[in-house]
Amino acid sequence: MSLKDAVIVGYDAISPLGHDLQKQWERALAGQSGIGPLTRFPLGADFPVRIAGQVPAIDDAGYPFLSARHQAAWSSPVFKYSMLSVARALERSRIEITPDIAGRVAVTYSSAIGGLDAVLTADRNLRAGNRLPHPYANPNSCINMIGGKIAIQTGARGPITSTISACATGLTSIIIGAMFLALNRADMVICGAVDFPLVEPIVAGFHTMNGVYIPKKGREKEPPSEASRPFSADRRGFVLSEGAGAVILTTREFADAHGLRYNCQLAGWGMTSDAHHFVAPYFETVRQCMLDALADAAIAPEDIAAVNAHAASTRVGDKVEYDALQSVFRDALPPVCANKSLIGHAMGASSILETIFALQGMQDDMVPPTINYTPDPEIDLDCVAEGKRALNQEYVLKNAFGFGGCNSCAVFKRTS
Repeated sequence: MSLKDAVIVGYDAISPLGHDLQKQWERALAGQSGIGPLTRFPLGADFPVRIAGQVPAIDDAGYPFLSARHQAAWSSPVFKYSMLSVARALERSRIEITPDIAGRVAVTYSSAIGGLDAVLTADRNLRAGNRLPHPYANPNSCINMIGGKIAIQTGARGPITSTISACATGLTSIIIGAMFLALNRADMVICGAVDFPLVEPIVAGFHTMNGVYIPKKGREKEPPSEASRPFSADRRGFVLSEGAGAVILTTREFADAHGLRYNCQLAGWGMTSDAHHFVAPYFETVRQCMLDALADAAIAPEDIAAVNAHAASTRVGDKVEYDALQSVFRDALPPVCANKSLIGHAMGASSILETIFALQGMQDDMVPPTINYTPDPEIDLDCVAEGKRALNQEYVLKNAFGFGGCNSCAVFKRTS
């Protein structure tokens, strides 16, 4: 155990299950879905995607640090939701970033898609009425601007970087943050990710890629809440969603010196590149990523109490992840929960939201269920399909895999 170990002193999440963390957790344990009709934009009769995981609206008063003018300028929702998650996570951590520590506070908060919606809006206005873009259109589209705005918001003046790694972005932000701590380049890191990808061309593009949920012919009227089916025999693609989450990391030394509470640490991590295919996952490198995380944590597979899976609900992806898990754990595969069954796939934010649910589970000795599950004879696992389960968890493995072959796995350890 080292004083430079990365401990978690605060976190917050905003997801399709709500914007109050405790209520989201309660809904997750109850097996309630956050998936519903897609209403972010008008749907034409022929638009192929009709459902999504949408974050419930938050009244403008919920952003006390953002004026109405500021929200109008920074129009992409990635800014206000990322900043809100950070403000709440810092409040939970009970640490104020004062000038004397600001130079040692890093930011790795990022996004997979960023504020692309602002550029799309500017393009439509330009084409339709020859209206020149708003001066903030380009800044809205800069993915690194999310971390930049968070640094301005909090006063953090340490290292800052955008850990863009597709759907693994959120977990990668924690890993890179831990690197800064281990290398003694920071004492504290604001980690996290945000994505609000429910804009027409992105949603339609995932349809043409055969990635998003496509109902079986004759079953188009199935409830949206039943569409996300990780590991299930009848899985038919992911349900696109949105959200934001923040995790505050510090060294153990810093936390103890400032009286900060923590009950979990990042015990080990792995990162690999598939170097194989632009979207299809690769068994060997996915497996190696898990093994690297276990080795870094200096534990055996049997020490893991539960796995929080990537489990996007795709035919190929879920099978590759299962095969890799089976290879690593063999006959001792622990319970594997798939949070995307509840909240859909929030792109870069998905792995930070799922990490936060995993941390909540470790704290409360509970594992939320994987809903909508129909056993697949090719995927023999315990995915907690019966409902929430009480389970003591000293170690949890979190998996996250992204387009381009970006793999991140982390082992979290309960410290109290």
